Amino acid sequence: MPPTLRTIFAVPVRGLTWLGDQGTRAVAAVVFIAVAVPPIGAVLRPYVTEAIFCLLCISFMRVDLVALYGHLRRPALVVAATAWTTIGVPMIVGLIAWSTGFDSRSPGLFLALMLQGMASPMMASPALAAMIGLDATLVLVTLVTSTALVPFTASLFASLFLGGSLSITPLTLGLKLLGLLAGSLLAATIIRRVFGTGAIHRHKRPIDGINIIILLVFASAVMGDVASDLVTDPVFTIGVALMAFAVYFTLLAVTTLLFRRVGYERALALGLMVSQRNLGLMLAATAGALPPTTWLYFALTQFPIHLAPYLLTPIARRLMARADASSAAAAGSTS
Repeated sequence: MPPTLRTIFAVPVRGLTWLGDQGTRAVAAVVFIAVAVPPIGAVLRPYVTEAIFCLLCISFMRVDLVALYGHLRRPALVVAATAWTTIGVPMIVGLIAWSTGFDSRSPGLFLALMLQGMASPMMASPALAAMIGLDATLVLVTLVTSTALVPFTASLFASLFLGGSLSITPLTLGLKLLGLLAGSLLAATIIRRVFGTGAIHRHKRPIDGINIIILLVFASAVMGDVASDLVTDPVFTIGVALMAFAVYFTLLAVTTLLFRRVGYERALALGLMVSQRNLGLMLAATAGALPPTTWLYFALTQFPIHLAPYLLTPIARRLMARADASSAAAAGSTS
């Protein structure tokens, strides 16, 4: 690269590297910036699909194929986690809502909960797991298998529980999800071929910075009306926010307990992945044609999604320290 071009690109690369180094702090700050500056949301809302596509590309671009194949050779845990996040979660959500009559009492929130349950885990989940010191490889492999299935499972559960609630047919939803995932995978494959995996690994920190900027684009687009909703109807908005936090941490806790036999560190990694649902993928697939209450719930879920990694970091560090102490004790007893 000519010296002039190198100088031009040096400043933005340093800025992106600094941003990527902020890790979970930057991820947490995203939601507060999105709420504090509503005009950004108004400008960026038309670009939700593009932001999700870029996030998908970055995640597929960074897939460690060696680690992926290694986990797939021992598939029992991956199969169990995939079945839980793609079938177990939406089935339980749908049955609870149906049996309690929640689907008829609050159709907008029911639609939001079902889309949340049907969604695959967020593509940023492996990066977030790595940021807080958890097993990112296990998260990545389960994410790949879950994402591959979601066009089919989402279409199935939309047929079972949503009926005419969606503005598109379940088949169209599945096809749109498949198109988004296939297109982003193709783009990521081309990027890997052109630049090479070595260059991608070397530029991990600035790529993390780009990831955070795209997260800000998505969060701003989704959360642009939160401040006005809070002023207009504070009781309802706070109630929906509490519901978003309750659903998030229930998924986190239940998944962690469900997989505790594989060790709490790995179980917590899976819990983080399952609770981080890719609502943006559903927004992109439905082209944002959703009721206002569904939009509000999606917006407020960004708070636990972005704050939880920061809050969970101390817990993850304690689990890692306990695991290291156990390994050292075991090694000492055998020597």
